[in-house]
Formats: sequence, C-alpha cells, structure tokens
Amino acid sequence: MLTTLYVGLRFVHFAALMAVLGCALYGGWWAPASLRRLFSQRFAPLIHLSLLACAASALLMLMVQGGLMGDGWRDVWQPEVWLAVAATQFGGVWLWQIILAGVALTIGWVKPRQMMRLLLLLTAAQFILLAGTGHSAMRDGAIGALQRGNHGLHLLFAAAWLGGLLPFLYCLRLAKGRWRQAAIYTMMRFSRYGHLAVAGVVLTGVINALLIQNGWPLDTPYSRMLLVKCALVAMMVVIALVNRYVVVPRMVLAEPATQRFFLRTTQVELVLGALVLACVSLFPTWEPF
Repeated sequence: MLTTLYVGLRFVHFAALMAVLGCALYGGWWAPASLRRLFSQRFAPLIHLSLLACAASALLMLMVQGGLMGDGWRDVWQPEVWLAVAATQFGGVWLWQIILAGVALTIGWVKPRQMMRLLLLLTAAQFILLAGTGHSAMRDGAIGALQRGNHGLHLLFAAAWLGGLLPFLYCLRLAKGRWRQAAIYTMMRFSRYGHLAVAGVVLTGVINALLIQNGWPLDTPYSRMLLVKCALVAMMVVIALVNRYVVVPRMVLAEPATQRFFLRTTQVELVLGALVLACVSLFPTWEPF
C-alpha cells in the first residue's frame, strides 16, 4: 500500500511540475508580449493548483519514504524518521526539492512582475534536482555525473514537450478568434522548439537506458516497462510528426474537419504522455537488472 501511494505521489509530482513549466514557457517566453498577460490570467488556476500539488506531494513523498525505509505506516508519521531520511542521499536532495516547491508556491500566490520567468527557473531547477535521486544517482565519479546530467536534460526536454501540450490546446481555441495571429505565432514557436525537445527526449532516453541497465536486458519488470514506455513515446513522436508536417500545412485552408482532427490528435498525445508518466512513476519500485 505504501509503495502504491509513493508511485501515485510521484505521478502527481511529475505531472504538476510539467504543467507549471509548460505554462511558464508560454507565459514567459514563447508567447508574444500581447498574449502573455492573457496567458497569465488564463493559466492562473492551473498554476496555483499544480504548485500546491507539487509542494504537497514533495513533502508527502519524504514522509512515505520514511515508511518504506522503516516499519511501514507507523514510521510515516515519526519526525525522527523524517530526519533519518533527510540524512540519506535521497533526503539531502529532496529537502531542496521541498524548499524550491515552497518558494514556487509563494511566488505563484504573490504574483511578482516576472512571475512566469521565475516559475520557469524554479521548476527547471526542480527537474534537475530530480536527476539526483533514484536509479540515475547510483553511480559515482565522472560516469555518475554524466548520468545525472543526461537524466536532468531528459526530464527538461520531456517537461517542455509534454508540459507544453495543455497551453497548446488553449492556443488552438484562441486561433479561432481575435487572437488568431498571435496564437498561431505561439504555436509555431512551440512546434519549432518542440523539434529540439522531441529529439532531446529520444537521445537522452537511449543514453539513460544504456547507463542504468548496463545494456538492455529484457528479463526484468523494469526492462519490460521500459519497452512499454518506449512504445508510448514512439506513438507520441509519430503523432507530433503527422501534426507538424501533414495537418498543419492543411490548416491554412481553415477546414473545420482538419482543425478537429488536430485537436483530437493533440489530446491523444496528451493521454499517451500521461501513460508515460505512469510508467516513469513505477520505475523506482523495481530494480533495473
């Protein structure tokens, strides 16, 4: 039961971080100045909820880790166990994860002038920190540094791709009204940087798998789940390429059927991304070899 809870909290944490990073990318970078204020207002409820979920899940994961390392549920609620977890490699990294999540939550409610850019920096830092936990942190020395750096890039590329899909759906709605030109410009920027994100996910993902598993054994639950994840990512890549090079050129004709197809395929891509996150959330509970 504790393991299932930990997996669920990990899924919530990743999903919330990605949602905030995606909104911050649009509101602080990809969107033109004319749209940024509108994006900040439109994304505010999602950002607040995601920041709260991120901070809560980070704290709860530290507590649940205590139960997993100790004697179950009774150790989840013991402050001395939390301190013991904080003294581990995981705990040392995770304390900063909690601190940054708390700072981001505060910024989300205070709303300073450069809120989106600050949230972008804070969520990117949290993803980089995540590379210092789990299987990516099992090596020392130069190889260990390479592995953690590669995994940090993998998480950032994935967050930019998957986290950008929800704001992208909103841009599709804006493209039907008075904000059409600005929305199309924003979507094209996402598409342009999306090429880099997709290529980065694939390249760093392959390196991750080789470093974590010392090759590619297929006789463990971890390996089989990794193959499922790869298949899901491959489907996402196919959808992204079809949308960019087949559907988008036809959208200049403003055909309703083409626009609906684009909307549906983007929604399918988002669902596949959620399934990928579910796979990733399971990985820490299994040994890679």
